Amino acid sequence: MSRRRFLSDVLALASRLPDATHALNLCEDRYRFMTAFAAVCLRGQTNLLPPSHAPGVMAQIVGAYPGCYGLADTVPPDLPLTWIGVSDETGADTAPHAVPTLLQDHIAALVFTSGSTGTPQVHAKTWGTLARTAQLIAQRFLGEGVAAANIVATVPPQHMYGLETTVMMALASGCAVHAGRTFFPAELRDALAQVPAPRVLVTTPVHLRAFLAAGGPFPALQLIVSATAPLAAELAAAAEAALGAPVHEIYGCTEAGSMATRHTVATPVWQLFPGMHLSRHDGTDLVHGEHLPAPVTLPDRVDDLGDGRFHLRGRSTDLLKVAGKRASLSELTAHLLRIPGVVDAVVFVPEAARGGEARPAALVVAPDLGEAHILAALGTMVDPVFLPRPLVRVARLPRNTVGKLPQAALQAELERGRA
Repeated sequence: MSRRRFLSDVLALASRLPDATHALNLCEDRYRFMTAFAAVCLRGQTNLLPPSHAPGVMAQIVGAYPGCYGLADTVPPDLPLTWIGVSDETGADTAPHAVPTLLQDHIAALVFTSGSTGTPQVHAKTWGTLARTAQLIAQRFLGEGVAAANIVATVPPQHMYGLETTVMMALASGCAVHAGRTFFPAELRDALAQVPAPRVLVTTPVHLRAFLAAGGPFPALQLIVSATAPLAAELAAAAEAALGAPVHEIYGCTEAGSMATRHTVATPVWQLFPGMHLSRHDGTDLVHGEHLPAPVTLPDRVDDLGDGRFHLRGRSTDLLKVAGKRASLSELTAHLLRIPGVVDAVVFVPEAARGGEARPAALVVAPDLGEAHILAALGTMVDPVFLPRPLVRVARLPRNTVGKLPQAALQAELERGRA
């Protein structure tokens, strides 16, 4: 799609939008999402970007913003709302060369946290902050000149990571993005083959692990970008060896957006984007940025090394204390994943254990292993007080579209497994 064609589609869609303040943008095709996103902003409205397409989640958001309408390429059932269909088949290419101006402080989107640590929270994102963040990402990975690259992604555009690295990267830099939604390894292979080099893959550790397990040749990649969960150095090294491209991680949070990167196999140290720095106040870490409207309190614990460099120590809620001893939930999960035969796993604190001594539980995908075998293997790597009980074997973990595990879904899966 050319720039002129995109502008034509945006202007045509904007003329069809109703008068309102908010629009629920559920387009799955990335080009149609971009068209809807820009058209909503052009009308002075705000995009609502749900953390999932679960009917209950969307109904809750719609209820919180009365008068909103929906934009979709496939209208979801059982969600009573005024819907505007979005298509890229206008056949028009009549837009003027001038790009419409959007105010820097316009609230372009309301994004929601995934709920991995509790109830999803909403955060307002201005057009200026989103555009500048995308430019910083492009400059970090592609150079100051922001050379053109073709992006293929496994993450949805409604998620903060996907919004910044695919939608805004295409709008605010010289990049193009594949419109399709890729999830399975075969879909990814086909999508990469459909775009010319240089190719950039935007993905998550969960998807990356699945691609490596599937095997087979992939089209040549210039760069692999991962986020949403910690990436093990072993997985990053395996991906670089198999796919022939460097793997870089992005660190960020919904509250502040993307803020730092690292080359995982080369260093554990993160480097902030230019114009950003850290501070500490009353025991909490804050990030400051020239493009951020205010300092943002980080949900993680960090060790500031100076010059924009830091070590990430994990979520403030990640620390586990049992019998006077301490461990990290993410480290316990990493130990589980090192056991041969374990395909996927998570260690977490059940709701019933919160407020008292936080005894951990675990959900494990290991078709050929018994629970006793898994616990025995884990017991060789961790202190016995941190062995998860219960440990429940499941067919799959309740991951959302970016691989995260909402606390409510974990609790429900644990209760089903113990029933």
